[in-house]
Amino acid sequence: MLQKMRYQQTLQYPSFLSFLCSVFFLSFATSATNNFLQRGSSLSVEVDSDLLVSPDKSFTGGFYAVGKNAYCFSIWFTNSKDRTVVWMANRDKPVNGRGSRISLRRDGAMVLADVDGSTVWQTNTTATDVQRAELLDSGNLALKDPHGKILWQSFDFPTNTLLPNQPFTKSKKLVSASGRGSYFSGYFSLYFDNDNVLRLMYDGPDISSLYWPDPDFTVFQNGRTNYNSSRIAILDEMGTFLSTDKLQFNAADMGFGVKRRLTMDYDGNLRLYSLNNLSGLWEVSWEALTEPCKVHGICGRNGICVYAPQAQCSCPPGYGVTDPSNWNKGCKPKFNKTCSQANDVKFVELANVDFYGYDLDYSTESSIDSCRNLCLGDCRCEAFSYRLTGEQLCFTKSALFNGFRTPDFPGSIFLKLPASLETTEPNSTLIATNPICGIRESEIVIGSPSMFDNNSKKQTWVYLYSFVSAIGAVEVLIFVLGWWFLFRGHGVPASLEDGYRALSSQFRKFSYAELRKVTKKFKEELGRGASGAVYKGILADERVVAVKRLGDMYEGEEVFWAEISTIGRINHMNLVRMWGFCSERGHRILVYEYVENGSLDRHLFPPNFLGWKERFKVALGTAKGLAYLHHECLEWVIHCDVKPENILLDSEFEAKIADFGLAKLSQRGSPSSGFSRIRGTKGYMAPEWASTLPITAKVDVYSYGVVILEMLKGIRLSSWVVNNSTEEQEPELTRFVRIVKGKIQCREDDSWIEKIVDPRLEGQFSRRQATTMVEIGISCVEEDRNKRPAMASVLQLLLECEE
Repeated sequence: MLQKMRYQQTLQYPSFLSFLCSVFFLSFATSATNNFLQRGSSLSVEVDSDLLVSPDKSFTGGFYAVGKNAYCFSIWFTNSKDRTVVWMANRDKPVNGRGSRISLRRDGAMVLADVDGSTVWQTNTTATDVQRAELLDSGNLALKDPHGKILWQSFDFPTNTLLPNQPFTKSKKLVSASGRGSYFSGYFSLYFDNDNVLRLMYDGPDISSLYWPDPDFTVFQNGRTNYNSSRIAILDEMGTFLSTDKLQFNAADMGFGVKRRLTMDYDGNLRLYSLNNLSGLWEVSWEALTEPCKVHGICGRNGICVYAPQAQCSCPPGYGVTDPSNWNKGCKPKFNKTCSQANDVKFVELANVDFYGYDLDYSTESSIDSCRNLCLGDCRCEAFSYRLTGEQLCFTKSALFNGFRTPDFPGSIFLKLPASLETTEPNSTLIATNPICGIRESEIVIGSPSMFDNNSKKQTWVYLYSFVSAIGAVEVLIFVLGWWFLFRGHGVPASLEDGYRALSSQFRKFSYAELRKVTKKFKEELGRGASGAVYKGILADERVVAVKRLGDMYEGEEVFWAEISTIGRINHMNLVRMWGFCSERGHRILVYEYVENGSLDRHLFPPNFLGWKERFKVALGTAKGLAYLHHECLEWVIHCDVKPENILLDSEFEAKIADFGLAKLSQRGSPSSGFSRIRGTKGYMAPEWASTLPITAKVDVYSYGVVILEMLKGIRLSSWVVNNSTEEQEPELTRFVRIVKGKIQCREDDSWIEKIVDPRLEGQFSRRQATTMVEIGISCVEEDRNKRPAMASVLQLLLECEE
């Protein structure tokens, strides 16, 4: 403990640290506080100043405490608040806090030895001309010869983190930690599979399962390719990740000068983090999975992942949690499994729940009774899944892994349980017993090196010392009291505190006076819609923003803040990003990113003109944004007003959907199956708005269909024209669809598409893409919403013909 206090003091007093450096250097001691370790020198776990520091001070290497008296030789970010580790030499076999040492031996090997002298870890550089070990500005620990050539480097042996400019190849893996606050190897990994595709896998004690990219789709449907002979990926300093399987993504704050890391997290998600230099905290700038429940194995055997609203693990009726501190062990049955007779068995339905994989049998056009009988007749069957998707799909399950509940799943799981077992009523709500992000850690204390054996990685342990815990408790108490006095003094309801804390790391809360100033008293109007007017503004940091003043449609401040926190969690490159908000007295204002090229209607319709390449790019980007809202976003938001005016174009003509959260904001309190009032714009509204049918995501599909048909034709389709046969007026859209359907049915060649597409293009367009867009548009505007495709299907069709 005294050693840790001395270490903290040296961090607080740089002059004292410099003094120690000078003393050690002048006395030619073996310890080091610079960026290299000479051959024949060593670092001791007992000397807190024995550190390697990169030249730019970004990274530090040394012994890192991972438990009481337990240490690993590690590299961490110097300026991050929690000293985030990026690499460990001995993550699964910590050494003793007394007598352990890492040495660069005279035979060229770098060796980590425990207190008894036993070798815990070493490099494969024996009998080489290694002169020094050097910690580089990149975070790479390199062993170099006298000429500066690298003979060994930590970049070749990653743990759970990839740093910028660190090549990731076929021989490498990023392996997660076993739990929150833990450093032992876990069950989730990122690696290149045998088909050259980069994947995420759960490799647990019972099962191994791939879950990213989406296993329900082919490699090409997922936007990847396996037609490549190499396996290499890299994250560059700009925040762009590139892989030979065509995977590419960018950090939300893309640009130079930001410290980043790509980490395989303990919860099975792959995330790109950016360091906030002011706070020392990390912010997520990209993640592989926006829905945590899509991670396989996250809740163990028989466990079900539910949103409540955060992802949490639960046990189904008839099952209990095996180990509350470790959800990898899942749930255990409260009954003995036997091959019972039909009279001794009952089935309990869990709506919108499914278990991925482990299908014993599969049948289509099957009634629910025949599906039940199929499970009854097989002793191996533990449950059956039944889907009402028009095909009446039946799947019997031999094991219950990868369970999840989502409103998007159009079916139920029926658990096979003993009739005598007391359970809750069928279709009862699953009780989430433990958040995924709240897995507890247990302690580990090292008394002697013999405590670590081959089974040590099965143990879990904590990072915090009792001293740090005490200090942390005092800080938390002060923080809570400060918040209590702050909010009590301003009369803000307690229910708003969580909302503000959730927002504080993502948005900025503006005052009305400040927004009035940055918009020059709301002088320059960019546009106006049903929900309010939008003005251009310039913030103090010179960022250009779009400031939207909302109309009088919100019940109160608490309602507004609750909805803003929901919209704030939505992040996609094809959705306009929210940067802040104002909730002051009667003012409700949203602050968005400014999108340079304005809305689609200003470029598409005469007298303006948009080229084909840009049109298809907009169609694809809009489909990506809507598919995210409908299928990936945790809240499953329906836009309700998709039209060219709400599709903005950036400097590269990338589509960004605007106003995607306002439907949710304005419909607070209305039943989930319907809306309190009609929304949308005439010409883009689905027929069900005028009926008593409940409003679903298919209203957005209809509007999207109108938009892409307008992009094909280059004109508005919401006007009315005279029907020559009846001399009555009919919508231009109805007439256009009728003509197109006729041409598709009687076509003998591809010349019909020339008569459909905007003549201003003068034939300069892709016939394949245009045909696909016509077929998508026609199917999207079907009057019967059940015949319209889902946005996920639309997106896949567009991706397949992307050039």
